[in-house]
Amino acid sequence: MGLPNILIEFKSKASTAIKRGERGIVAVMLIEAEMDAGVTKVEDITQIPEGLTEDNKAYLERAFYGGSMPVKYVQVILTDTVENGLKFLEVTKFDYFVAPPTVTPEEVTKIITFIKTLRDNKGIKVKAVLPNAEADHEGIINFTTSDIKVGEKTYSAAEYCSRMASLLAGTPLSVSATYYPLSEVDDVPKFTKSELDEKINGGELVIFHDGEKVKVARAVNSLVTVGQTKSEDYKSIKIVDIMDMIYTDIKTTCEDVYIGKFANSYDNKCLLIISIQAYLEALRDEELLDQNIVTGIDLETQSNYLKGKGIDTSEMTEQEIKEANTGTNVFLTSSYKILNAIEDISVKFYI
Repeated sequence: MGLPNILIEFKSKASTAIKRGERGIVAVMLIEAEMDAGVTKVEDITQIPEGLTEDNKAYLERAFYGGSMPVKYVQVILTDTVENGLKFLEVTKFDYFVAPPTVTPEEVTKIITFIKTLRDNKGIKVKAVLPNAEADHEGIINFTTSDIKVGEKTYSAAEYCSRMASLLAGTPLSVSATYYPLSEVDDVPKFTKSELDEKINGGELVIFHDGEKVKVARAVNSLVTVGQTKSEDYKSIKIVDIMDMIYTDIKTTCEDVYIGKFANSYDNKCLLIISIQAYLEALRDEELLDQNIVTGIDLETQSNYLKGKGIDTSEMTEQEIKEANTGTNVFLTSSYKILNAIEDISVKFYI
């Protein structure tokens, strides 16, 4: 009688989706060779570890600026080298990672490879905000604006990555960081509209001065190449955030309350389908997904599985294929459309 727990768990995940999206986790790596290496959870700037260099302390403080909502907390990774620091990432919970402000182009390349491996090979859906990182990947945000003037100080792209990560982590899933104003920034290099368009189309996250204030241009990641496996939607930071949340929620919930705990019967598969469908419909009610959501048995994959076991499916009905024994395997499919934010408005005026 325990199976309804999975429905409750999925509904709980869905009900907190907006809150979790508004309060993301930033992981900040700092090079501090004289301090003990490790990861420290820091909930606000009053908890910042003592002994940091002034530059590292200021960099870490910027990770708390947030967006329209604050970040949930910051994971501080102290290390003597970037390569050694990366060893902590796989077992650290976070949404957005930023490298040390002194990161080199060679180290950026290593981080790109590492984050891609976590996402593509290990199912750990995290993102990294990196300076001048032409990664062509949805998990890497390529921040390229330098000469950022804040009061009497001027920052490079690398030095301002922690600020950008905090902004993205503090942006609700229901909206986008596009055109979000950075009130603390006084000035940045000037770009024409065509220059901004070129940068955005090249997978760059940039901030620009609109004549009155500095704000984020289109909130895109570094993905440029699209095709059958990745559509234009994958370029949107908002879309990828929701995509990652759905993947992680379903994966962890199945692992925690379903896998190994119930017989692999058709009835139990149907209850899992109902639970996932309810979770997605709750996200739809929060205006994260579009109306049409369909979850069910993956007939094609299930049929191929049965054929691989030597079972002739040619005379089987669709329902018989659905109800067939699949050992320890559950083959499901779900289709839905993630809603993006309003970013392009065209108005025709007639006088």
